[in-house]
Amino acid sequence: MDDSYTYDEKSKSFKPIDEKEGSGEGLGEIVKFALIAIVIVLPIRLFIAQPFIVSGTSMDPTFESGEYIIVDELSYRFNDPKRGDVVIFKFPEDMTKYFIKRIIGLPGETVIVSENSVTIKNDEDPDGVALEEPYLGSVGGTGTTITLGDDEYFVMGDNRRDSYDSRYWGAMPREDVVGRAFMRLLPVRKIDYLPGAFLLDEQK
Repeated sequence: MDDSYTYDEKSKSFKPIDEKEGSGEGLGEIVKFALIAIVIVLPIRLFIAQPFIVSGTSMDPTFESGEYIIVDELSYRFNDPKRGDVVIFKFPEDMTKYFIKRIIGLPGETVIVSENSVTIKNDEDPDGVALEEPYLGSVGGTGTTITLGDDEYFVMGDNRRDSYDSRYWGAMPREDVVGRAFMRLLPVRKIDYLPGAFLLDEQK
């Protein structure tokens, strides 16, 4: 096999290429690129956004099982969750599991859930106000009444007949919130920014 040569301008002659040296430089560039990628991507993955795949039918029709969404982990470091936000959180009874639900009740409020409606009592509406929820896939399921403490939220799925939520296991602590649904990437036909978001307090 012929050796490879390169022309050296200084000596005005051809010299053999040191293949080991060339491959070493290439490997060094790859390692450098990988380190830069890690430095950029890792903080984003840990502190800003992460992927989440919806599993189950508790949020039908807003989210279907298998949909791929990006979770915004940054916003709630500066602002509190709002009523109507779709959030991803650690399940209080098993912190290894992650749930996706909609925020219905805010800290300090009393939430009254009947078979077909949700009523919120707070300082602004001490007598209670019924929520309009156009996103619902189904109504029904168990009813409950709960008064939330500081940093506690009441969450429910949009498919009320098939959602294991705060009606069954109680309030969701603020510290368990991972983030909000920021973008739906899959399926492609349903790509959306802030998918499912609905500002319920703006109805009043």
